[in-house]
Amino acid sequence: MADAIRELTQEKGFSLDSVKQTIENTLRAAYKRTFGTADNCIVTFADDMSDVTVASRKTIVDGVYDPVTEIELEDAKQLSEECELGDEIDIIVDPKSFDRSAVSVGKQETHKGLNESFKDKLYNEYKDKVGEIIIGYFQREYNGNIYVDLGKVEGVLPKKYQSPREVYQKNDRIKAFIVDLKRISSGLQLVLSRSDPKFVQSILELEVPEIQDKTVEIKKIVRDAGYRTKIAVATTKEDVDPVGSCVGPKGMRIQNVIRELEGEKIDVLRYSDDPIVFIKNALSPAEVNRVVILDDEKKTALAIVDEEQFSVAIGKNGQNVRLANRLCDWSIDVKTEEQAAELDLSEITSRRAQELFSNNASVEPDEISVIADLPGVNQEVAAKLAEAGYEDIEKFIVAYEGNELGEIEGVSAEELEEVSKIIHSNVEFVEEEEKEEENSEPAPSEENSAEEEEEYFCPECGAKITLDMTHCPSCGVEFEFEEDEE
Repeated sequence: MADAIRELTQEKGFSLDSVKQTIENTLRAAYKRTFGTADNCIVTFADDMSDVTVASRKTIVDGVYDPVTEIELEDAKQLSEECELGDEIDIIVDPKSFDRSAVSVGKQETHKGLNESFKDKLYNEYKDKVGEIIIGYFQREYNGNIYVDLGKVEGVLPKKYQSPREVYQKNDRIKAFIVDLKRISSGLQLVLSRSDPKFVQSILELEVPEIQDKTVEIKKIVRDAGYRTKIAVATTKEDVDPVGSCVGPKGMRIQNVIRELEGEKIDVLRYSDDPIVFIKNALSPAEVNRVVILDDEKKTALAIVDEEQFSVAIGKNGQNVRLANRLCDWSIDVKTEEQAAELDLSEITSRRAQELFSNNASVEPDEISVIADLPGVNQEVAAKLAEAGYEDIEKFIVAYEGNELGEIEGVSAEELEEVSKIIHSNVEFVEEEEKEEENSEPAPSEENSAEEEEEYFCPECGAKITLDMTHCPSCGVEFEFEEDEE
């Protein structure tokens, strides 16, 4: 038995405790089959695991009612002279005396226990591998699902997680992404995927060292498996090009990813916090002339392109713009310049400008007038300056720069200099411009002004005349001015 236990623990990988528990459950199951109960079954292992004993624990009574759990005092004394009524005594049972049906039940319990231990062991081994890449070999196909040989466990690649461009033959190598674990009768089954966007991310992480060292960050990946994938990347260092890092020298890195995806198209683009810039990038490979934000709350935008770029921006069956929508989380409508000209975008542009102006409106800085409100100032020094009558910043600066401050008790020259530096760092002194002197001459009355501005013309020839004339200087006609009575 010790050799068998050693084989299970060393070669099969079972723990010693799980093997002991399995043996104990096996013997208790056979005992129960023979005696009808296992409540009084005691299983004991030798220290070196070379032997195991099974005992039946019985209570000493005067008058046996249940011979399985009770024993007469006289019979017990034959086993031990020190027995008394009410004591319990363990009587060794030979498992070889169990009948065939009990042995079969024990064997079934053994297989069940070892299978459960095996499943637990596999589960603990693979539970932390969810989200990782694993490599296996095509085993068989059933109802569209592909079963993959992964060595210790079996993998299943469901039809919904397959790429439509991929076809496999017997023993073909399959690299896939672990999305879930399932317990089955034979052990453990890994649910695999080759259509998950995280599968592309995992492959890219293996190909691009800058992603591994966190210099380049993958912001988001959207994918139409088998056709096109869009990847938004950013960088934590300004001197690193995130797109160039993913593409690699002569496109080698991204080509390795495309090769693994059986030729699926991949767009790697730069991420931006500015939705206008990000939407332009997301619609690549199309060149976008401009983007108009229609509604910030509903996240709707209009992308305007040239006529020859329209089909590229939309993509086959709308695939390109659909992926861009998912990548940006915006609803993007693509129009040509001619189509956009038919729309009234002036109101939208005006509203956006007003929003931009209101959002970027300058905020007047808080005015600081006393030294104690300055950031970083020593409050004890500020308090002593206030006691000396120099709480006001302007008063302090005038006295300090004019060497009129004098000595203040408890405040050193270095501390005064520090206060002056803090003031000049945080306070801006603005000299008020002298107002222009107002004109002292009184404004002409409304009546006089009206007279000065009113002009008169000759009724005969139209020549300009004045009130002091009696004849027209041009045609010589005589005229007379009369004042209107009010």
